[in-house]
Amino acid sequence: MSHRPSSGLAAVSTALLAMSRHLEVRDVLKTIVASARELLDAEYAALGVPDDHGGFAQFVVDGVSDAQWKAIGPLPRQHGILASMLHDARPERLADVREDPRFEGWPTAHPEMSDFLGLPIKDGDEIIGALFLANKRCPRPEGGCGFTEDDEDLLGILAQHAAIALTNARLYERSRELTIAEERSRLAHELHDAVSQKLFSLRLTAQAAAALVDRDPGRAKGELQQVATLAAEAADELRAAVVELRPAALDEDGLVDTLRTQIQVLDRAHTAKVTFDSRAIRALPATQEEALLRVAQEALHNALRHSEADQVDVVLVRRGQGAVLSVTDNGRGFEPKTVRRAGRHLGLVSMRDRASGVGGTLSVESAPGKGTTIEMEVPGG
Repeated sequence: MSHRPSSGLAAVSTALLAMSRHLEVRDVLKTIVASARELLDAEYAALGVPDDHGGFAQFVVDGVSDAQWKAIGPLPRQHGILASMLHDARPERLADVREDPRFEGWPTAHPEMSDFLGLPIKDGDEIIGALFLANKRCPRPEGGCGFTEDDEDLLGILAQHAAIALTNARLYERSRELTIAEERSRLAHELHDAVSQKLFSLRLTAQAAAALVDRDPGRAKGELQQVATLAAEAADELRAAVVELRPAALDEDGLVDTLRTQIQVLDRAHTAKVTFDSRAIRALPATQEEALLRVAQEALHNALRHSEADQVDVVLVRRGQGAVLSVTDNGRGFEPKTVRRAGRHLGLVSMRDRASGVGGTLSVESAPGKGTTIEMEVPGG
């Protein structure tokens, strides 16, 4: 334990807290691997989550550069020592992995590894992954392994907590999938209700215009102008709903570009001017980026459909390691306390839940006749 740069209970506690902070499976895997490599002072670490077809559904490494990882090629298969840990459920501590009879070689670009420590990650009796470390950075005993029994015990503790964190992350992703399905259902009903009302009014107004066109052309002209207005509003509803229903391209485009694209569409679809500004934004954990996007969408929905604003400004700026999102409109505003008492939350409850769910905060400033500002802050990672 003496060669470990971060030793003792504090270091273990830091690693476990880091693991529990993330909710996305990929983020949890990366944190587990990085924590294991740092705690045990190894050159390389990896974690594989098996699939049902002899390969790995996910395989995360630490200590290997992106260029090296690309040069190594496809993900490994479940063979040799990797397969052993996925099936035998026992730790492996080897002085030189290359001399083990189960060793089957590795790709040309793969880094050279000697001493090796690996443990299965178990959820009850099910093996849900395997954690590997290689090349302990310390003087090795003659013919022995740099990894010690203490290292094996510590990695065992980490693996147990990794199982909990990974299982929780999987449950979270499943619940989020259900939430997204519910959200889409809600939007579908909202789209149906809003557009149906507009089309119903449009039909009645058109009928009234047709009845008036001969005996009162002036009134008929007014009714036809109302037809044009209702048609434009129905088109606005459709465009806005399409933006909300379309999957956010966070993985491909990132938060800033995704927000900018959606706000440009809203600006074209609505009579109100909608602007977006961002400054010095760094990458955030995936859960925080998604929460910021959803809160921005909800706040924009409120501003564009309920506030009667003609200007809505969205700003996303860096604050420390995190970020602050603000959505400000110059609409009619409201009294937040009155809204709460009346039970008309305007989505504020769901926005606060999204913020608190990723360790963030949400504040609302509004007053009758003075517009509204919704601000959300997230801590970053």
